[in-house]
Amino acid sequence: MSRPEMSVPPTAVDEVTELCAALIRHDTTNEGEGEARGERAAAEYVATLLDEVGAEAAVVESAPGRASTLARIPGTDPSHPAFLVHGHLDVVPADPGEWSMHPFSGEVRDGCVWGRGAVDMKGTLAMTLATVRQRLREGRRTRGDLVLAFLADEECTGDYGSRYVAREHRGLFTGCAEAISESGGFSVDAGGARIYPIATGERGTMWMRLTARGTAGHGSKPAPDNAVAELAHAVSRLAAHEWPVRLTSGVLALLEGLADALGTTIDHDRLDEEARRLGGVGRLFEGTIRNSANPTRLDAGYKVNVIPGTATAQVDGRYLPGTGEEFLATVDRLLGPKVTREFINYEEAPAADPAGATFAALAGALRAEDPAARPVPYVMAGGTDAKSFNRIGITSFGFAPLLLGPDLDYLGMFHGVDERVPVEGLRFGTRVLDRFLDTR
Repeated sequence: MSRPEMSVPPTAVDEVTELCAALIRHDTTNEGEGEARGERAAAEYVATLLDEVGAEAAVVESAPGRASTLARIPGTDPSHPAFLVHGHLDVVPADPGEWSMHPFSGEVRDGCVWGRGAVDMKGTLAMTLATVRQRLREGRRTRGDLVLAFLADEECTGDYGSRYVAREHRGLFTGCAEAISESGGFSVDAGGARIYPIATGERGTMWMRLTARGTAGHGSKPAPDNAVAELAHAVSRLAAHEWPVRLTSGVLALLEGLADALGTTIDHDRLDEEARRLGGVGRLFEGTIRNSANPTRLDAGYKVNVIPGTATAQVDGRYLPGTGEEFLATVDRLLGPKVTREFINYEEAPAADPAGATFAALAGALRAEDPAARPVPYVMAGGTDAKSFNRIGITSFGFAPLLLGPDLDYLGMFHGVDERVPVEGLRFGTRVLDRFLDTR
């Protein structure tokens, strides 16, 4: 009698592609200002995947439908520090009419998984899930507790996601001092060298609402204090301002690492030109050598022949560590006395140690899978949920490992049309992540 065949559990590299596609098929669009969809269903899907391997996940809601999935997996040594892996379930909107295929199809084509969130950041969530599931099936645990957080609302302020769980479920993070999350660990082709930027910081956030007030009246009458005109002039001054270069320690570390990896010199007095000269590698620092304030929204009036009494604008302000006071003083000077500002969102700039043991372990995991890897520290121009966890004493590194081909504009995939991630990149990332977790 023949012996029945035993099913072999899938490995992380077997699972990661389908997990990424399945997560993309959950439409978790975050419209901002409290409006989102699909987060609860996605959180329950993640919880089911973790429960299947004994991770005992909990789905928590900050408001109806605004859900996150949390889990704490005991390690082998209760005295060892816990470690956090966090990421977000929500995505920015996508217009199907602009895409080559439906943005929530999760289709696998041309060696890539396509769809909104493939890069930002459901591919990374899939790597985390696939790796953790394999480790638990095999009975392999980290030395310290492993804490997982799959979060709502990162694409807005985090009020319904990371800020909520850091405040209301703080006990889950007891003993955590460090974490990894999105936006780092991907390869950048540099003409023979492969640079892997590992994020050790990000610019701070100052989202502002500007308000100008004047005298309401008929559109045909003289209007010496027209609120719309006053606001338009102020916004124009802000948009035209050339912010000076400010080299922080994190950016200096990046420039030094790039120069060493590329075997070249980088002229710190001509960084805009150097960024253009270095191409894709230059994009790693072009957005983090200065502060920025970009007007993003204007609102005023209700009828063409009525001068409104108020006009408002919104500005996305980003500032480098240690430059917050200088940034606000410059903004106030440019706005002038007739325009007031208030914060919509304010977050300090977090930073991690590029010379510490965790950075070394992240770099070592990359080199073990790609001997040509040249890891360098990196400061992000934008922001992540790392800011929320920084508030409770947890330092995050940006680490979403991917080996990419030279033809994919990976940075252009973030919030872009036809967002996609290579299947082989995901498989590479699961192997790197598994190696790194062995060090925790």
